[in-house]
Formats: sequence, C-alpha cells, structure tokens
Amino acid sequence: MTRSRYPELVRTVLTANRLLTPEQVVDKPVVVVEGGVIAGIDSRTHAALPAGRHVELPEATLIPALFDVHIHGSGGHDTMEATDSALNHIGAFLARHGVGAYCATTVTAPLDSLLRSLSGLAKLIESPLDGARPVGIHLEGPFLSSHKRGAHPESQLLAPSIALFERMWQASEGNIRVMTIAPELDGADETIAYATRLGVRVSLGHSDANADAARRGVRAGAVTATHTFNAMRRFDHRDPGLLGEVLTNDDLFAEIICDGLHVDPDVVRLFWKAKGLERALLVTDAMAGTGMPDGTYWLGELEVRVKNGRCIVGEDTLAGSTLTLDRALCNFAEFAAAGFAQAVTLATRNPARMTGLDAEIGTLAPGRSADIAVLSAKNEVIETFLRGEPQLVPSTQGYFNG
Repeated sequence: MTRSRYPELVRTVLTANRLLTPEQVVDKPVVVVEGGVIAGIDSRTHAALPAGRHVELPEATLIPALFDVHIHGSGGHDTMEATDSALNHIGAFLARHGVGAYCATTVTAPLDSLLRSLSGLAKLIESPLDGARPVGIHLEGPFLSSHKRGAHPESQLLAPSIALFERMWQASEGNIRVMTIAPELDGADETIAYATRLGVRVSLGHSDANADAARRGVRAGAVTATHTFNAMRRFDHRDPGLLGEVLTNDDLFAEIICDGLHVDPDVVRLFWKAKGLERALLVTDAMAGTGMPDGTYWLGELEVRVKNGRCIVGEDTLAGSTLTLDRALCNFAEFAAAGFAQAVTLATRNPARMTGLDAEIGTLAPGRSADIAVLSAKNEVIETFLRGEPQLVPSTQGYFNG
C-alpha cells in the first residue's frame, strides 16, 4: 500500500483551470482535501484561497478518477492471477491513466480455476493495494453462447443455473458485482433473477439472443449490456435481436469499447445517439498486454498474441484490447462528436450508477473520497489523486507549495 506522504489531517488545497464534477463545470476551482476526503469545492473567482499545502495546477482540468467496469488486466498481469503482486501492478498502471476504481474481470476457464480466482480476488478486494482499487468482480463467462463466445473456450462454457452461480458467489465471498450472461440459454432467466436479488448487476452479452430472449433477460433483471456490438447477433431489420433491445431500451446501460478496432467510429456515433448521456458506458476490456510491447500474454488461461495493438487468439479472433480508459475518453469525443465533459460522464458517473456505487465514486463532491484525475490542457493524465494522495509524484512535485 502507498504510504501517506503527509500527516493524516494535513489540509491540501488543489487549484486548477476547471473542474468537471461531472454534473457541472467549475471554473478556477479550489478543492480542499482533508484526511483523504473532499472537504469543500469552490471557485477562486469568489472565494479566498484557504491555508494548507497548495497544489497549483493552473492549466489543468480536474475530473473524478475514472471507473472501468470491464477490464481483465494490464501492465503484463491478469486479474485472474489473483495475487497481491498482480493487482498492485494493475492498480499502479491504471492510476497512471487516471483510473481510481475497476471491476476485476474474469474470463471463461475450467471451473476449479475460476473458483480459485474468485476466492483469491475476494480476499484481495478488502486488502490495501497500490493504485486503483478493485471494487468488485465482473464475471464474464462461463454462461455464454457457444455461437458468440469470442475468445472464450467453447469446451469450458457452462449452462447457467442457480446452483452453479451460488458456488461462484460463495467463492467470491459476495464480491461479484457484474455478471455477463447470454439470456437465450436454458436456465438464464432464473439465474439472472437470482443474481439480481443478491445485488449483482446483470449484463447481457456474448449472446445470439433474438429480441424475445433479450426482453426476457431484461424482465428477469438485467440492467446493462457487455461490449455492445461485439459478440452479439448481427442486427437485422426483421430480426433485431439483442442489439435491437440494447439500442432501443432507454433503461438499459450499455458498454462500448472505443478503440477504433472493436467498433467503427460511425457505429460509435450511432451508439451515442441511441444510448445518450444517461446510459452509455466506456470500458476498455483491456488485457495483460496493455501498456506492454508486442508479444504473447495471458488472458485467464488463454494465450493471446498482441501485435500493433490487436489482441488475437486463433486465426483472427479479438481477445480483449490494449485500450486505456483515458484514451477511450478522447476517442469517444472524436468518434461520436461529443463534448469532452460528456465523455467523462461515460467513464465516471455512469459506471458508478450502473454498479450501484454512485454514493461512493464517480463524482466529485464534499464528503467523498478525494479520487481525482488531473488532465493537461490536451486532456492527457498528468496526475491521479487517490484518497487525496498523488500517485505520480515525480511528474507533479513542482506544483506543491507550502
């Protein structure tokens, strides 16, 4: 765990060019942090600068630390390693890209291996770790369609059942926060309903569902969709399938991987028009090769080749991405012709709302943890404060005064 660089109750005062909460824009913000918590937010235009340790960021924009609900790994490590070393490396890498929280995402694997990873992650979630913190587990597999499994190994897919999900739930010690499932599978409806009663946010994906099956999944309790367009039945005007439900149901959240490889920019614009500011979610689906040179890396127990940013298994099947969430923000703003502040909402407030964590993360307000990403005038991450502590100190030491 990163040790505090300041006495516990030292007041730190951050000043910048602007702040996105993201519900509102504050010009010339003054953010007061005490004990790792935001004590106040005001503007220098009508408030005196309080005493304390000043952090001056005159050209910067402050936003909530980003939240990735679908990420398998980065920096050479996979979440399913489920070791403190792996999560420390992942957390430190994510913090360098403005991320403060994430859902450690699994991939289909032999059941014993999956249960072992869930158990290991459960113990680590409550442990002190470096950088971004895992706030739950995203169970992606094994309840997926064999026709739309993507990189998930067909031999290890399983039919959904309450009994099987309960084994996973117990192994995770109740830390499964999101579960991807194909709603057309036998047993899916009751499994979705059961997981929903436990507080799990069910996501429809890796699915060959027709529209009726998709709607049944929503009625059973599903609230979101996994990497929209990818590993889904193709849209047809006479057979809209799961995509039709995702794009027309205003109550469903929906993920999108905005790397220019998984979804064409023109389709990103279509997604934005359909889901809008309240329901669109930016995710990375990043794997261990993210931030690393081209080579071979692991995704769970899958060997993945990474070349020129593409993650491939078999002949040409995409297996995750090497996208970072800060890059996704800029890509989305460009592809969808959206405002940057709107893009920020898709990686902060919206994932927090979808997961039910919006009382804790996703916005900047007094009383909340001081988890803040600092962006340059070019919207590049130059610092991330987690619980009020700078994670990239060498790059911002010159800003500290007093």
